[in-house]
Parts: sequence; C-alpha cells; structure tokens
Amino acid sequence: MSDRPSEDDLIARYFAPLAGPGGLGLRDDAATLIPPPDCDLVLTVDALVAGVHFFADDPPDAIAQKALRVNLSDLAAKGAAPLGFLLTLALPGDWRPEWLESFARALGEDARRYACPLLGGDTVSTPGPLSLTITAVGSVPTGRMAPRTGARAGDLIYVSGAIGDAALGLALRLNPALATHLDEDEREYLAQRYLAPQPRLALSPALLAHASGAMDVSDGLVGDLAKMLRVSGVSAVVDVWRAPLSDAGARLVSADGSLFETALTGGDDYEILATVPPSHAASFERAAHECGVDVTRIGEVVAGEAPPMFRDVRGAPVHFRRGSFSHF
Repeated sequence: MSDRPSEDDLIARYFAPLAGPGGLGLRDDAATLIPPPDCDLVLTVDALVAGVHFFADDPPDAIAQKALRVNLSDLAAKGAAPLGFLLTLALPGDWRPEWLESFARALGEDARRYACPLLGGDTVSTPGPLSLTITAVGSVPTGRMAPRTGARAGDLIYVSGAIGDAALGLALRLNPALATHLDEDEREYLAQRYLAPQPRLALSPALLAHASGAMDVSDGLVGDLAKMLRVSGVSAVVDVWRAPLSDAGARLVSADGSLFETALTGGDDYEILATVPPSHAASFERAAHECGVDVTRIGEVVAGEAPPMFRDVRGAPVHFRRGSFSHF
C-alpha cells in the first residue's frame, strides 16, 4: 500500500527511538555490547506466533509486553541483569500503522521500565500469521549463573508468586461460562496474568546468592520441574497442595476441581522455580521477602532418576494427564 513506510522508514519511525547506545541508532547492520566488568553474558531467545502464543486480536501493546517479558523471565531465572534485546518482527500483509505505533510504544515503555534497550533486529513481511522473536542479553557475575542443571539431592524446591493464573486466564477466555464463578476484579486479574507476564527480575540477587539451580516456569510447573530434575540427574517429592494459588485462582479451582490440573500444567506462569540447599533456605526466604517477591516451598529434591512424585495433602500420589504445554 502506498501509504505505508518503507522498511528503512518503518525502522526509523517506530524502533530507532527505542534503541540504546549500543544499537547505533539502528542505522547499522550490527550492534555493539560491552558487558560489565567481571561478568558473563547470558543470552536467551523466544519466538511468539499469533494463534499459538497469543490471540491474533490481542491488543498490540499486550503482544509487545509479552514478547519482551517472557525473555526477561528467562534472564531473571539465571540471576541475570538485562542489558538489551534484538527483535525480529514478521508482519502479515494486513498490518496497519496504528497497530505498529501502539506495539512500538508499549515495547519502548517496557524497555525503559526494565532497563533493557533495543539493540537491533530485522523486520520482514510474511504470508503467514504475525510472528516475532526476541533475543535478550543479560549479565551475571563471572561463574555465578543459576543453571537449570544445578539441582542436588537434599535441596528444597521453591516457586515464586502464584501458579496457574495465566492458564486459568486462558481457560476463562476459551470458556466464558467459567466467569460466573468470579467477580469482575478477579476476571480482569486472571486475564491480565495471561496477557502480560511479570518477570521476577527482583528475585535475581537472591537466586545468585542462594539457589543451586533455577529456571522459569513457562510450560507448566509439573512439566518444567520434571525437565529441571531430569537434566540435573535427580528426582523429587512434591506436595502439590502447597502450590501457591492466587485468591482468584483458588476460587476458580474451588468451583471446578478439574482446573487444578490446568493450573499446574497449563503454562505461561513465568514464575521462578528454584532449588536451594537447606542451609540457605532461611536466607533465601528472607532475601525474597526483602525484594518483594513471594516464594513458597513445595518439595524436596531426592536422589535417583525416577520422575518426580507428586502427592496430595494426605500423602497419596497425584497423577497428571500431561506434564506441560508442548509445541510438538
């Protein structure tokens, strides 16, 4: 369409104002990045596709927030401080300038909020659905990253925040009849938890100081914990009744017990799953409290390579039909 900007104009108009110093005004084919002294770089990438990771009719500001924040959640789980990000944006043929303006404005607001400026990227057209990929870069003190492979027998298992809100928000969207169990504020809370993750960057220093291992919960608590234990070569005993639910989530699960499994396996939580040696547990809990992030102990790592055992309040085994969301 003749009223649309060229690619160069599009970048200059919508994205160059978001660039940090290393982005060179987005006038080059590359960016520069100097890590802080005595720090390692931490890199993570996530792709989001309309109809898979978000609804095509979601507000553009919410899509922008989700795209950046899911990457920031990965950095938070490594104990990393954000340094910047790269964006690849594939726009379908029906994109509108007002959509892109809203998207870029929200992306810029989050880039400033989380001190994570745009460094560069690429814009392309696609005959398929809207898709975008963000590569985020962070830093940790040399040798101090909290690895997914660090869980050890005897460690205590913690999770931050509340589990299942985003999955329940999605369930509400797919089945509006569930909304009858909630008041307006609760419905809006769960909807927003699906639309706009809250990366737990404030917890990063506590993880660096006290956690043996960590990862973010993106595909469901049950499945992501199993992944972490598997690559660490250990197992666990987990009290699922300890899994922290928000007030809105608890009310919905109370009204429909089948949604408890949805909450624990549905994904999109972007909370932090951490293993902490018992000698560090009190200090970890104190540090989390001081940074304003709730953490809940849900189990213990044990020796062996069997799948984790989940049990209810009576100690009976709990089984799930699936562990987590999977693309394949």
